[in-house]
Amino acid sequence: MVAEPQEPSQQPHPQWVGVSHADCDKMLQYALNRDPTVKFMVEKLKEAGCEVNKGFFRVENCSAQAGGGFRPPDGVILCHNHLMGQQEVNHALTHELVHAYDHCRAANVDWHNCEHHACSEIRAASLSGDCNYKQELLRGNYGIRKQHQVCVRRRAELSLSMNPSCQGLRGRLAIDKVFDACLKDTAPFDRIP
Repeated sequence: MVAEPQEPSQQPHPQWVGVSHADCDKMLQYALNRDPTVKFMVEKLKEAGCEVNKGFFRVENCSAQAGGGFRPPDGVILCHNHLMGQQEVNHALTHELVHAYDHCRAANVDWHNCEHHACSEIRAASLSGDCNYKQELLRGNYGIRKQHQVCVRRRAELSLSMNPSCQGLRGRLAIDKVFDACLKDTAPFDRIP
């Protein structure tokens, strides 16, 4: 499962339970019907020949500190107990849909290959809104110069650290190797949204 971890400053208090399963399911349906980026990603997945039906999306209670994950071939998982509102659901959903798109368009993607996984994490962090200026300000990251790239690298490292095959130095080296090329790859968008 490709999971979207939360940064240490964003991890919920141990007693927080996020939103309820039912509320997260309502937010998922709202995003699928109303969020332009989510709708765009679903449309592009279908255009690429990948099946996206109601069963492609699941809401679960997750033990990992993650807002969601992509679990091939099952689809996208949202972790209701780690999401606190509609915007977080939208970002997590878009992030995981980028992974789904990468899995769909690359016939030979191997999620245990650190370079493959790193590239998808770089793209997901860059394209999902995870690293937009507002999100970074909310995290207390006030850098101006190349803040997007700094955030994308940090978020990719966090995500790769959850893959036992790509922890530590192995993950960081994979990110270094593919970072520039994968950051430039904005498909299916024309540019970073």
